Amino acid sequence: MNRRSPAKQIEHILSVLNGRSIVLIGLMGAGKTTVGRRIAQRLELPFADADNEIEKAADKTIPELFEDYGEQHFRDGERRVIARLLRSGQQVIATGGGAYMNAETRRNIREAAIAVWLRADLDLLMKRVRRRSHRPLLKTPDPESVMKRLMAERYPVYAEADVTVDSRDVAHNVVVSDVIDALANLDTTSKCTT
Repeated sequence: MNRRSPAKQIEHILSVLNGRSIVLIGLMGAGKTTVGRRIAQRLELPFADADNEIEKAADKTIPELFEDYGEQHFRDGERRVIARLLRSGQQVIATGGGAYMNAETRRNIREAAIAVWLRADLDLLMKRVRRRSHRPLLKTPDPESVMKRLMAERYPVYAEADVTVDSRDVAHNVVVSDVIDALANLDTTSKCTT
């Protein structure tokens, strides 16, 4: 258990980061944007949502990009946008669920950031994604099967992250505190799971 004061925790985290960003990865519904924004506030760092940045760059929504150009075109844009974000200074970045599956993106994140996987179980993810209808990959008759397949494909790759924190059905600030604690327990060479 970390015994540093909140100010000392933040000082230690920024020291370990040494100018690197924090990149949140995980499936849709894991809480990357909400948790990421709050981590950025706590650490007094800028926040960027990669999906929002993609939409700004393309002047289209993600569902429109999928519909107009297909997933591969979207993934190419996603890769370029995340690379740009990683070059634009220390910040907290929330990525889309498929971003970390790209080998080049994983390599760029490894070189310029600490990857934090917000791991969540199927029930929680489905509860959260059912609230919104903007998820192109889930516009199918059986979204739960799609989510199970994505978990099977992506969780082994997400496990390469530097930090793994379980996203649970609790107040987002609890998960934010879990991430802050995990980051505070990192040294320059360790991986952490909470």
